Amino acid sequence: MSTALMAGLAGCGFELRKPPSYAFNTLFSTIPVASPFGVKLKRSLESSGQVEVITDPRQIERAQVIFDQLFELREKVVVGRTSTGAIREFQLRLRYRFRLRSRNGIELIPDSEIFLTRDINFNETGALSKESEEALLYRDMENDLVLQIQRRLAAVRQI
Repeated sequence: MSTALMAGLAGCGFELRKPPSYAFNTLFSTIPVASPFGVKLKRSLESSGQVEVITDPRQIERAQVIFDQLFELREKVVVGRTSTGAIREFQLRLRYRFRLRSRNGIELIPDSEIFLTRDINFNETGALSKESEEALLYRDMENDLVLQIQRRLAAVRQI
């Protein structure tokens, strides 16, 4: 049975996901070095073994492309209330804008925005546990953001 399943998967074109391939080997990032998101993105890009991420401005001339972080905003918005006016539900939002340009200034990815949201229920009796859940959801959004940025960087075919 497993042989038939494997033959069926091979025949349909099924293939395991591979790391993305990039049209560049070196990338200069303007994301602050202390940023947890910047660390995740750098680690993720370098894990493929294809890209070196440069964060030192003195070495910018080594970079083939420049990744500019234009804007990052985290919001917590009330989206639901009870009949008595108490908060029942929040929406966590992460808005991120960036662009990618060559060292010569040619825009490879114009000013782009990624907007992510997660809903979270709220109960005053479990406020402390909701704080840790909120931090976990923001971390999940950051991971999703890293994957989306990687896919957009991989879509660049020429420098």
